[in-house]
Amino acid sequence: MLDLGRLRALHAVAVHGTVGAAAAALGYTPSAVSQQIAKLERETRTTLLERQGRGVRLTDEARQLADTAEKLLSIVEEAEVRLEERRGVPAGRLSIGCFASAARGLMPRVLAELAVRHPSLDARLTEVDPHLSIDLVSRGVIDLAVAHDWDIAPMPAPPGVEQAVIGDDLCDVLVPRGHPLAARASVRREELADERWITQPPGTVCHDWLMRTLRATGYEPRIVHLAEENHTQVALVAAGLGIAMVPRLGRGALPPEVTPVRLDPMPMRRLHALWRTGAARRPAIREAVRTLQELWPSVSAT
Repeated sequence: MLDLGRLRALHAVAVHGTVGAAAAALGYTPSAVSQQIAKLERETRTTLLERQGRGVRLTDEARQLADTAEKLLSIVEEAEVRLEERRGVPAGRLSIGCFASAARGLMPRVLAELAVRHPSLDARLTEVDPHLSIDLVSRGVIDLAVAHDWDIAPMPAPPGVEQAVIGDDLCDVLVPRGHPLAARASVRREELADERWITQPPGTVCHDWLMRTLRATGYEPRIVHLAEENHTQVALVAAGLGIAMVPRLGRGALPPEVTPVRLDPMPMRRLHALWRTGAARRPAIREAVRTLQELWPSVSAT
C-alpha cells in the first residue's frame, strides 16, 4: 500500500518544481523529502525523479502518480474537515501562504493570537508571491492564502476557491529628502512623468500596477532599479537614486532621508483571504479569517 506521506512529498515537488521548495512548503528538510521519494520509488519499483542540471525533473510515471496523489489528498482533506467540523474546535495543521509585506507586518500578530486562543491549532506560514498563492490554494497545497490586488486590477477567485476581504492598504510616493516634491502635501500622477522609478521586478502585482497606472496618464514610466523587497526600495530612495510607490503595510519607520508624499488620488491595494470551497466548513479556516479581519484595523492604523 502506498504511503500517503510519501505521496504528499511527491505532490509537493510536482507543484513547487524543486525538492528545496517542496521541503519549505511542507516544513521538512530537503533531505527528508528526498528520502520520502526514494522510499516511494522502492515501493513502486519506479524511477520518479531524474537529474536535470542542478535540479530534478519528474518522470512521466511520477506525474501520473502526483495527479493521483492530488485526488487522494483532496479526499483526506474532506475527511479531516468533517472530523474537525464535528468537534467544532480549530485544530490540526493549517498551512498559510502570504506575500512578503503581510508576512512581516500582519501575520506575526495573527499567528501569535491564534496560538494563544487555540493551542490545538498548528498554523504554519510560508512566504509566497500572491500570484502563486492563489494557485497553491486551488491545488490544495496550502489551506489558506493572504493575497492582494489593486483598485484598478481586481483579483477574481478561480472556481472552487472562496475569498473574503481583510482590509485596504494605502500607499505613498517615497522621495529623497531633497527632492522638489518632498515639500509637497500631495502630487498628481501626471506630474511624475520625468521621474526615475524604483519598483519590483516585472511579473509582480506591484510592478504591473505601477506600469498600468502611469501609462494611463499618457507616458511610459522610466524604471531605473528593480528590487523585490520594499525595504530595499526604501534604501535606494534614501540614497537619492529615484522615487518609489511603497504600500504602508510592513514598511516600518522611514529613514530621515526619505519623505512620503500623498499621491492624488491615493492608490490602494486590497487584502484578501482565500481558501478552497471544500474546506470552508473547517473551524480552523473560519477562525483564521476572523482573526485576520479582527486584527487588521489595529495593524493598518500603525
